[in-house]
Amino acid sequence: MDKKKVAVPLVCHGHSRPVVDLFYSPITPDGFFLISASKDSTPMLRNGETGDWIGTFEGHKGAVWSCCLDTNALRAASASADFSAKLWDALTGDVLHSFDHKHIVRACSFSEDTHLLLTGGFEKILRIFDLNRPDAPPREVENSPGSVRTVAWLHSDQTILSSCSDSGGVRLWDVRSGKIVHTLETKSSVTSAEVSKDGRYITTADGCSVKFWDANHFGLVKSYDMPCTVESASLEPKFGNKFIAGGEDMWIRLFDFNTGEEIGCNKGHHGPVHCVRFSPGGESYASGSEDGTVRIWQTLPGVPNGPTKQSSSLEVTSKLEDLHVGNKE
Repeated sequence: MDKKKVAVPLVCHGHSRPVVDLFYSPITPDGFFLISASKDSTPMLRNGETGDWIGTFEGHKGAVWSCCLDTNALRAASASADFSAKLWDALTGDVLHSFDHKHIVRACSFSEDTHLLLTGGFEKILRIFDLNRPDAPPREVENSPGSVRTVAWLHSDQTILSSCSDSGGVRLWDVRSGKIVHTLETKSSVTSAEVSKDGRYITTADGCSVKFWDANHFGLVKSYDMPCTVESASLEPKFGNKFIAGGEDMWIRLFDFNTGEEIGCNKGHHGPVHCVRFSPGGESYASGSEDGTVRIWQTLPGVPNGPTKQSSSLEVTSKLEDLHVGNKE
């Protein structure tokens, strides 16, 4: 690794407290978007490519622990310490509905078809709200072994996964029966769980380890030891050949998926890194930290911000042409 190359991120200010969750929308006709959750109680929406601030969602009265956007980035959802989850209009910033809970809500996730919202938190209950009937009581999935830390959907909304703050492992629940069908065993509490874009892998961060699981057969595919305790990890979505991890040492590291070799290390945050996520095209990734900033880093250092895959392939083509010219001489 060339130590002289220093990656300069886009630094996104705005939050006054630690940033604890990040979520990228898929690519939409209007581009892609990044939403951030912070202990300052106000999630923020940004242009995912440039990091430019678009708007702030105001209405929570406590720390916001989790946030997400639906498939079209038209609605946002947030989970808060004020005992509520909220559904927002992502275009106007208005609250569309507030879902009351009896304790801190730690995680939220839109179903793939965007009709359902899944929440979890200190109550040890997973709730599934029908967004077409927001006033109707939610479906409740009980028997979580501990306080819920992360939630996600997979298998075309047939399965949900959850991890707990106070115990290891990831539970996989059958949505129809509401029962645990499998547990991915980890020694430490899983602080981050991500389903890959192609649905093949579940990426987890637990303690000093990043693991990749087969999302269909639930076997452990790869497990890599990290240099420090990591809180979050994310797999590159386009080629699946790289992953990032961030944690208590304030650095965001880039690794080779197949070998686990560290291929990049980005320094810049002034506090532990709580969340890292790849953009939907994989050309950049974002990190959120205790220092209150979101930083957007290029996957390919030295390439300007934007949809870089095309420009990089053009650069390669021109270099090849230069080589051919050299050969002719």
